[in-house]
Amino acid sequence: MGAPPKSDAPIITPNDLAEADGILFGFPTRFGMMAAQFKAFLDATGGLWRTQALAGKPAGLFFSTGSQGGGMFEMEKVKGGSPYGAGTYAGDGSRFPSELELEQAFHQGKYFASIAKKLKNSS
Repeated sequence: MGAPPKSDAPIITPNDLAEADGILFGFPTRFGMMAAQFKAFLDATGGLWRTQALAGKPAGLFFSTGSQGGGMFEMEKVKGGSPYGAGTYAGDGSRFPSELELEQAFHQGKYFASIAKKLKNSS
């Protein structure tokens, strides 16, 4: 909590989404939900929705949580991932994504890119 913004991270605006072949969002959770800043970003896409600028674009998400929960664990080992996309349990920052979580994220990204490419080439 209270992590400072990273100055080297690219900043996009909702209008930048219209130029994308596909949209894959990643964010940390806050109390089991997306951060308010991300919700505000999504709310700002209303004009794109009105003009159907995002119609037909594949979209997905990945996330990290600060604690175990939301079905992200089993008795044998803690792992990320969900029906919604790849994920990881970050805890206090001392835990790093497991090989399984990294494999899930790689698979999601590779699969997502292949779908976006197919959709772009079919139009």
